[in-house]
Amino acid sequence: MRELSLVLLCLLRISRKGVQCNGWSVHVPSDVTGELGKMVILPCTFTHPYKTFDRALTAIWRIKEPYNGTVIFKCVSQSSSELCRTAISHKNKYKLLGNPRHKDLSIRVDNLTWSDSERYFCRVELAGDSQDKYESRNGIRLHVIAAPRIINITVSSSRDHTFQARCTAEGEPAPALTWTGPPYSNLSSSSSSSHRVTKELRSLTHDGKYTCTAVNSHGRAEGAVYFYKFRASDSSSFLILIFVPLAIKVVILLVILSFAAFSREGPPSAPPSLARPQQPECTYEN
Repeated sequence: MRELSLVLLCLLRISRKGVQCNGWSVHVPSDVTGELGKMVILPCTFTHPYKTFDRALTAIWRIKEPYNGTVIFKCVSQSSSELCRTAISHKNKYKLLGNPRHKDLSIRVDNLTWSDSERYFCRVELAGDSQDKYESRNGIRLHVIAAPRIINITVSSSRDHTFQARCTAEGEPAPALTWTGPPYSNLSSSSSSSHRVTKELRSLTHDGKYTCTAVNSHGRAEGAVYFYKFRASDSSSFLILIFVPLAIKVVILLVILSFAAFSREGPPSAPPSLARPQQPECTYEN
């Protein structure tokens, strides 16, 4: 019954600043914001009921849920004179910044990705007769933010021989997409998935430059695509534009080849002079 009373007392002393019970407390912010591709610091400090503590100490960070969540970082210090040696650092992206011997378990998370948007829980374990352990119950919610970025913009045709322009962008918060350019029909569709948004223009009919703009509270981005539809009525002009330059090149090539052949043969030699017929010698006898 006494143990149940102590548990209820601990629950009643939970506050926004931290969790306290029998000299234990853990202090973490409720939310932390980091930018995609950069680093962020997750603060965590604690207190314990001992004036001095020189036995083994273990610092642990986990995600998703307290007590049973996936461990992403762990370090162990055997004595007060020894640094906390890293035992686990998932994908080698978590680094200890604080000193657990000074009651600071803060870590740094490098190269933030979308999957890092999770809830994080810090935990300290002090080796001893009672194996004291304490963990933050509410944890820290990490929000990964990002300015918009156009990741794909294309024009394609469908089976019914119509053309569509499609733009996909990502950001957090999810960006709003708008199309600008030549007059186009109001036929459009949008889809979104977490931090990624796609907007499509259907039944393009006018040639020109179509620009997709993505905007959220952290910035904007633009991408453009050019659309020129081939017209069958212009096929004769198209053939002329192709074959006339080709014919001119063929004529020039023939002239060059003829001149080269003439140069190799040289000028025609003059015909040899006709030999005069010699008068037959006559022999006279007296």
